[in-house]
Amino acid sequence: MGLESFPSIKNILLLDSEGKRVAVKYYSDDWSTLNAKLAFEKSVFAKTQKTNARTEAEITMFDDYVVVYKFVQDLHFFVTGGSEENELILSSVLQGFNDAVGLLLRNSVDKRTALENLDLILLCIDEIVDGGIILETDGSAIAGKVASNGIDGGASLSEQTISQALATAREHLARSLLK
Repeated sequence: MGLESFPSIKNILLLDSEGKRVAVKYYSDDWSTLNAKLAFEKSVFAKTQKTNARTEAEITMFDDYVVVYKFVQDLHFFVTGGSEENELILSSVLQGFNDAVGLLLRNSVDKRTALENLDLILLCIDEIVDGGIILETDGSAIAGKVASNGIDGGASLSEQTISQALATAREHLARSLLK
């Protein structure tokens, strides 16, 4: 089974409402220079900003790439794969990233909070994808790993806060299942 048969991610982008970088990770040489990356981010942003991807993730084809994206407050989440990638897999990566960030930022998902917790968001991306290969798409599992790494590293997060965040997430899940 060659590496080609595994789904892979070209990049994960978190941009603000003006298309500026908050956190980005590239896993492909398709954009070899910073200028190429910035140009890609700018054009993806321009192509998607008129859509209303707030409730559901949206999917678009762009320059031979599949891009799934979702907007939360003033943050724009993007996951890019090659044209042959399965949209559902890319969508699950996007959803996992979005859910994990929501848990880690305690549902205060906006640019200011994201920038204040940039280390957590970057750790989040690292837990989801390594070298373009998808490791995890479950938001609470991702947030849990990031939180425990953050605590071990002496970060400002307390264990209690994360267990509270996970408890809240479980409550929300339970409530949504009971509806």
